[in-house]
Amino acid sequence: MQNISTYVKDNKQRFIDELIELLKIPSISADSAYKEHTFNTADAVAESLKKAGCDNVEICPTDGYPIVYADKIIDKNLPTVLVYGHYDVQPPDPLDLWHSPPFEPVIKPTDSHPEGAIFARGACDDKGQMYMHVKAMEFMTKNNCLPCNVKFMIEGEEEVGSVNLGKFVKENREKLANDVILISDTGMIAKDVPSITTGLRGLSYVEVEVTGPNRDLHSGLYGGAVANPINVLTKMIASLHDENNHITIPGFYDKVEELSQEERAQMAKAPFSLDAYKKSLDIDAVYGEAGYTTNERNSIRPTLDVNGIWGGYIGEGAKTVIASKAYAKISMRLVPNQDWEEITQLFKTHFENIAPEGVKVLVKPHHGGQGYVTPIDSVGYQAASKAYEQTFGKTPIPQRSGGSIPIVSLFEEQLKSKTILMGFGLDSDAIHSPNEHFGVWNYLKGIETIPYFYQYFTELHK
Repeated sequence: MQNISTYVKDNKQRFIDELIELLKIPSISADSAYKEHTFNTADAVAESLKKAGCDNVEICPTDGYPIVYADKIIDKNLPTVLVYGHYDVQPPDPLDLWHSPPFEPVIKPTDSHPEGAIFARGACDDKGQMYMHVKAMEFMTKNNCLPCNVKFMIEGEEEVGSVNLGKFVKENREKLANDVILISDTGMIAKDVPSITTGLRGLSYVEVEVTGPNRDLHSGLYGGAVANPINVLTKMIASLHDENNHITIPGFYDKVEELSQEERAQMAKAPFSLDAYKKSLDIDAVYGEAGYTTNERNSIRPTLDVNGIWGGYIGEGAKTVIASKAYAKISMRLVPNQDWEEITQLFKTHFENIAPEGVKVLVKPHHGGQGYVTPIDSVGYQAASKAYEQTFGKTPIPQRSGGSIPIVSLFEEQLKSKTILMGFGLDSDAIHSPNEHFGVWNYLKGIETIPYFYQYFTELHK
């Protein structure tokens, strides 16, 4: 592995150019208007895995977008690493907030990435981080230094809840059999502070609809006489938190894991500047559940947030109506031991119960997944730690993430193996937001680091 840094340096521009071409394809799984582009992305990923040296590459159809599977089995007596990633991306809206078109990648410097960052939807989540593994594989095959067996499973529906991946995993346990699962769809604390994500929050995502009168009404003739669905919806949503920003749904916290003071003290050792955090978001104060720090609120505590709300007239000018319907999309990030289906039902029951007379409420569950915690004494974690030490020159910090990868808990349930989360993005990379980007340095450092994971995992697994 010693010449990996030279290989990355010699191929730097090609690695960047290849990623840029992949980022140009608008693989938006949530919008059927981009169906053809999303299928084309699967083809592009499959082709890249062939060129990287995989012996077997398949585009596996599902009821939705295909799963790209690939492998290189060099010796069945050696351990097997299964790499998971996704080629679909979030919708880029709102488009007017992007500084450059989301599918026309550009490289420009930022405060966090003075050497330049690639701006495009999917740059960090997850095309850029997924493609690090493809290029790491290329290095190991071309230099004849692949130390173990490798399998890839790259899906196209992560951003819409991995609706077909669970079935694929259950039906292909033998094909996917492995000794460890490796994912890069998370981040690290800073470029000079490597970290390994050891926990993910679960997710419950719902859409609510409040219906009042059977049509939009004149607000002068009917205002004050009938329930306004928008007014009602906003009051209902506001009631979901109390004055301490504690979620008011009965039973919501019953299974929440409470960390000890010692564990919280260990978390507090991670470098964090509240002033820098507020400055990066252009806010003058943080906000959240009383009794917890910012880093605790966004990782070890469950949350409930409105992701979208609409109803009535939102065009230019004025239109004095009482809307017949109002809508909202709501996500709940969950912590280990909270079951997402149970939480979804608790939300549904509560939201229906607090609706006043004069309106009808419909709660539509979308998707979800369980939280996940990986032990730091596993062979996989130790191998990842040694890999970061090799390329960063320091031991990574274990860190819980506020994000969710709902399928991870299913992997352990069905495939009986642990997942290692080696992320190289930064919080400032604006994933899911306008102007998403991924530092060129981070991208190349990921390619440099990943082969060492294979080396150390193979050595430690013996």
